[in-house]
Amino acid sequence: MTLEEQVAAAFAQDGWLSRAEPHFRPRTGQTAMALAVAATIESGGVLVAEAGTGVGKTFSYLVPALLCGKRVVISTATKALQDQLYLRDLPRLVQALGMPLRIARLKGRSSYLCLHRMGQVHQSKVPLDPQVLRAVARVQQWSHGTRTGDLAELPGLAENSAVTTLVTSTKDNCLGSSCEHWEQCHVNTARAQALQADICVVNHHLFFADMEVRDSGVAQLLPSAGVVVMDEAHQLNETGIQFAGWVLGTRQLQGYIKDVLADVNLHARGQADWMQLLAQLEHAINTWRAVAGSVPQGTRLRWLGAAPDGLPESSWRKGLHATGQALRALLLALAQVTETAHALLPLYERGARLLSQLASFAQPVPDDAVRWLEVTRQHLRLMESPLNIARLMREHLQDTDDAQDEAAAPRQAWVFTSATLGDDDDMRWFTESCGLRQARVLKVESPFDYQRQAVLYVPEVFPDPAQQAEHSAAVAQLAGDGAQVLGGRTLVLTTTLKALETIGQLLQQRFGMFEPMDVLVQGQGSKHVLMERFRAGAVNGRGCMLVASSTFWEGVDIPGDALQLVVIDKLPFPPPDDPLVDARSRQLESIGRSPFVDYMLPEASMALKQGAGRLIRSETDTGILVVADTRLRTKSYGKRLVQALPPMHRIGTREAFEDALARLVRGELPVETAPADEDDVSNS
Repeated sequence: MTLEEQVAAAFAQDGWLSRAEPHFRPRTGQTAMALAVAATIESGGVLVAEAGTGVGKTFSYLVPALLCGKRVVISTATKALQDQLYLRDLPRLVQALGMPLRIARLKGRSSYLCLHRMGQVHQSKVPLDPQVLRAVARVQQWSHGTRTGDLAELPGLAENSAVTTLVTSTKDNCLGSSCEHWEQCHVNTARAQALQADICVVNHHLFFADMEVRDSGVAQLLPSAGVVVMDEAHQLNETGIQFAGWVLGTRQLQGYIKDVLADVNLHARGQADWMQLLAQLEHAINTWRAVAGSVPQGTRLRWLGAAPDGLPESSWRKGLHATGQALRALLLALAQVTETAHALLPLYERGARLLSQLASFAQPVPDDAVRWLEVTRQHLRLMESPLNIARLMREHLQDTDDAQDEAAAPRQAWVFTSATLGDDDDMRWFTESCGLRQARVLKVESPFDYQRQAVLYVPEVFPDPAQQAEHSAAVAQLAGDGAQVLGGRTLVLTTTLKALETIGQLLQQRFGMFEPMDVLVQGQGSKHVLMERFRAGAVNGRGCMLVASSTFWEGVDIPGDALQLVVIDKLPFPPPDDPLVDARSRQLESIGRSPFVDYMLPEASMALKQGAGRLIRSETDTGILVVADTRLRTKSYGKRLVQALPPMHRIGTREAFEDALARLVRGELPVETAPADEDDVSNS
């Protein structure tokens, strides 16, 4: 049997999937995607597949991948999905198949306990907070029983915990084969298992970091893989540009000073005036930071010329040059002692890389890149990125094909998939930015009956989004009214942190402790804690609503009655003052294309589609999507944005909104019938 025949049999009514999965039901879209994946694996090449919510895209690529007999690498955007695939989906399918396939999960080194670094904590000359020391003690106790060293196994340890940096290594501070724990190293063990596995699950951050620095183990894994699957592929471009450019911060330089001080005292005490050299570098860094002293923290400054916008060019260049000179002097001293103090060689190489990066920022901005400066309360971050990852992806796909051609092996298959990859049939939003314009594209619609299960409410009359205070107050009022009728079950998605703060505050004032409603606001607890409370629905008679931004627009799965009202405050256009947005717009203008039509509008369409996707997560879900922005109704581009959304019945009056709420409370569908829309929100 061919692979396509095996896949068709697996997804049939009486196939092995129906026997292995009690809730499995054949779906036309899921089977079509699985067959397309199988065809791509057999012939090689690239498939870009958009699969709407509910299609079951995970099984669509996993089943052909497991049956094909080739080594498979799967990359995801989040560690949560990475863990779901490794811990739940893959083991179930492998067991059902009865095939002896080896599965591995590989994360970045910052996810794994470093035994050497953990042992160094108590030798530090810097006094540590007692709470930190107690947390380290918990890590030490856990370390005796863990087999993987994956810190995600440790209950209660947040990803951003201060302890994590103390007990994990980086490329710069890893001792390599000279480490006394080299044989027991959890990072090495994970990489070895990945190289021996038939299926390895990684994440996009690890994938791109490895393409740039060859430090994660993926570089050794990819050439031997016959199939590469990129799930949640809509995040590829934004993730990739983080690693394809330069990032240099004054925090990195000061961290380097700290590490040099510790190591030279151990290995080269008295062989140079280390204190003087380090003091000169620190003084240069502080003077340089002061050039941006009047810039508000959190600001991103465009950097088109010799200096970031708004900063005096002479002072900026003088600060950068002085920092480079001080770092160079320190490196010269280190170079003189590395012949006798071999342990300092990694420190010298690290400093040389920092100096090279610093020198690159003294050069003009490349034509195909964007540069900007991020100002925080105490530090500067110098950023330079390509405008997209098209060149990077083309080179990588070509490299793997060339490597396989030399070995006379079949062409590698790449599958890129997500629920949102474009607002047109060619999915140009995704394929252009990733350099995949020659790929085969497939769009599989969601099996959900949105016309019956949901309605889209765009108010006929509402404050203009430009009137920020008035608009946010109206959004809070509308969302609060809806939540009061439903007893909670409401998610408010905002496009800015300012709106998040205002709307959250107004709703918390309205529903105080004596009202039967808990108002959760992003930032007032971990994402995990907020989601667990929200999913619980009514607790002790108290309903629940959540006000959120950023990461809650996607990757949030709340099926059932816990969520029946999603309110999006306004159309999610990219902020025009963002340096990356500005640079992409200027690039399009230079080749005669429209930044709004070819960039801003597709970006807004994709973000809107992601937010709307939170509402209906199963065949039995019902609900209302509110977009509190009359531009969706009044502007000529409204039709394109509406077409990017699932085909919901559309309403525009307050009476229709209240009727839909009342129907949901009675356990009915939000509209009685939906043969035609009440109004056309795309009229200009």
